[in-house]
Amino acid sequence: MVTAIVIPIICFYFYWLTRKEMKEHDIKWLATGEVEQEAMLTGEIKSINEEKQRFYYHRYLYVQEIRLQTETKIVKVKKVTPIRKKIKIEPFTIGDVIRVYGSWAGSYFHFSNFEIIEQKR
Repeated sequence: MVTAIVIPIICFYFYWLTRKEMKEHDIKWLATGEVEQEAMLTGEIKSINEEKQRFYYHRYLYVQEIRLQTETKIVKVKKVTPIRKKIKIEPFTIGDVIRVYGSWAGSYFHFSNFEIIEQKR
């Protein structure tokens, strides 16, 4: 009699716990695309590395790492975009001069917004 009551309670508890964790990870997953715009960098794109990374179970991120030649040095900038159904991936080309708005996180400059100053022809 006790098992007929305890086992469904345990199953329901783990179901509830899993749902709660999934909601928390979904919020974190969507927040990866949001970057505070504290600083601005302008420079020419020297190299681009694009890859798809797994975030949590069936949630993925599209990461674009760019080496940007500023007036003084080469800076690594990174754009992280959560992959959703109707996502628009921004194309970058080597040689373009862009201005990125974002913030520093370690040795990378994370950005979410940018504008193309001069396109390579």
